[in-house]
Amino acid sequence: MHLPPGRYKHFKGNYYQVIGVAKHSETEEPLVVYRSEKDNSLWVRPLAMFTEQVEVNNQLISRFTYLGQDNLSEGI
Repeated sequence: MHLPPGRYKHFKGNYYQVIGVAKHSETEEPLVVYRSEKDNSLWVRPLAMFTEQVEVNNQLISRFTYLGQDNLSEGI
């Protein structure tokens, strides 16, 4: 599954820059590498979890919503 790099909004309201998709060194599970716009910290999350839907107030919504490729950090 392809995941475009760019800006994403988490369902709880924070914004992140997806850098790319890496592979786990042992299992080769795809992991999304992303950076918090709040504090610049790096995070990884399994691709399946990143793209899944979560239930909020009895509604299924995307965990992360793609906002586009604007504001991508240079030199990562």
